[in-house]
Amino acid sequence: MAAQDLARHLADIEKLAVKWVVFSGGEPLMHRDLFRLAAMLRSRRIRVTLLSTGLLLARYATEIAAHIDDIIVSLDGPPEIHDRIRRVPGAFRLLEQGIRAIHDVNPQFSISARCTVQHLNHCCPVETARTAKRLGLSCISFLAADVTSSAFNRFQPWEAYRQAQVALTLEEVVALERELEAVNIEWEGSGFVAESAEKLRRISNHFRVHLGLSLPSAPRCNAPWVSAVVEADGTVRPCFFQRPIGSLKSHTLLNVINGFEAQQFRAALDIASDPVCRRCVCSLNWQ
Repeated sequence: MAAQDLARHLADIEKLAVKWVVFSGGEPLMHRDLFRLAAMLRSRRIRVTLLSTGLLLARYATEIAAHIDDIIVSLDGPPEIHDRIRRVPGAFRLLEQGIRAIHDVNPQFSISARCTVQHLNHCCPVETARTAKRLGLSCISFLAADVTSSAFNRFQPWEAYRQAQVALTLEEVVALERELEAVNIEWEGSGFVAESAEKLRRISNHFRVHLGLSLPSAPRCNAPWVSAVVEADGTVRPCFFQRPIGSLKSHTLLNVINGFEAQQFRAALDIASDPVCRRCVCSLNWQ
């Protein structure tokens, strides 16, 4: 989506009273129009958040501080594990340098972390949270790796061998449960770890569900009623995981969000019983 594409939808964005836009990827900092897009939105008092791998933060530190409201970086663990999961030598070093560069420009700029729990980092959530604190981040959130859906630009759900590379064994689930309990004990009440004890337990239970040891249950969520996902090709979804409800190639944003297909989907959706929702690894419950 280029700046001229966004311009076509600004009137609809205002009619929909959009309050918050999150740029995701891939890596949004590779988008040549990113800061123009952000400026167009922020001029309408819309909060702009960036989800980033952190590899390019230092290069764009000045522009980020000027045009973005806050950043959520991927933090996969302490340095060695982070680099292994990123498959980029020196990825942690680049992340650390980028955070420092932004804070050199604006010490108050909010940068938080998100850690996706999987096979390679299940043993270190405690150290991951401590690493986030040492980096000067404002908070950290944890979520389970999604191993079964076709979300995030997958052409089809992962095959069994690929799921096994990311999912946890029972022994690893037990180790994760101990780690998450320790995370809660260490950070409870601080606000630094975003999840409550209950939400942390949902992470390990997600992997128990994958092993067939527990029944799936949907989290509290109102995403389809308060938000939408616009993909790079213009496809619009009610959330990352549910089927598309339209495309900006052939319709306006307002027509897609409040069109017949979208309204029918929302009217029929029962979060508690929907099979996609019951296996969801994240949720939005906007108040």
